Amino acid sequence: MNNKDLQGLAESLIENFNFAGKESIRLFKEGLKIQIKEDNSPVSNGDLRVNELVTNRISNLTPNIPIISEETVDLTKKNNAKIFWLIDPIDGTKEYIAGKDEYTLNAALVINKIPVLGLVGVPKKNRLFFSYGLGESYLIENNKTIKINCEKKQPKNEIVALSSVIKPSDIILNKLKEHNVTSIVKMASSYKFCVIATGEYDIYAARERANEWDYAAGHAIAQNAGAIIKTLDEKPFLYGKEDYGNPSILIKRSKNLND
Repeated sequence: MNNKDLQGLAESLIENFNFAGKESIRLFKEGLKIQIKEDNSPVSNGDLRVNELVTNRISNLTPNIPIISEETVDLTKKNNAKIFWLIDPIDGTKEYIAGKDEYTLNAALVINKIPVLGLVGVPKKNRLFFSYGLGESYLIENNKTIKINCEKKQPKNEIVALSSVIKPSDIILNKLKEHNVTSIVKMASSYKFCVIATGEYDIYAARERANEWDYAAGHAIAQNAGAIIKTLDEKPFLYGKEDYGNPSILIKRSKNLND
């Protein structure tokens, strides 16, 4: 699959993501129906509706590529595919249910363990991010499409980290100190990856958590925009693990966070 094919795929999903995002807002306003899954995490009819819309569109576009979605995955089956889609219809379901604005819609195409294409919709912020190759990451906002490249937006000598939790562990705090972080902001969902891609924030570090579908789309957008993404021990962050579990992660906007 060449770059033009990937571009066509990504752009063919933009309208679908915009509609699915609007559906997520409509269903929230109507009053969500919530169930508790086997892992004790919540799922709503909004998650399931977005999943239906996105997976149906992707199935039509690429009928021969398997789709692995958080809402339909069979965890007893090992993933041996070399090319596959990873979908998290709503990342940040708890935020979504609570009426907050950081939840995201996510789809990524993984080829040979690397997410090469990604879309992340952020409906309540009216932002849509997409990417289809190195140097090809974009943000659609206010009906304008702009290329994003991790260019620093924070003032020089201010290095702002993102965290999924209010109080990061000592391991994470020590890692952030290594990079001279001056402040930490709590943020939910894969939106973290995207705002590093825009240069609004500088760094994100986390121990092993979540699953591949939580990270893949944001990973594609950030890495293709120029971010450096590895594990905490500087190993490549790869996808296609049989159990879908994520290792630790370190995302840096650039090698020198003051640049």
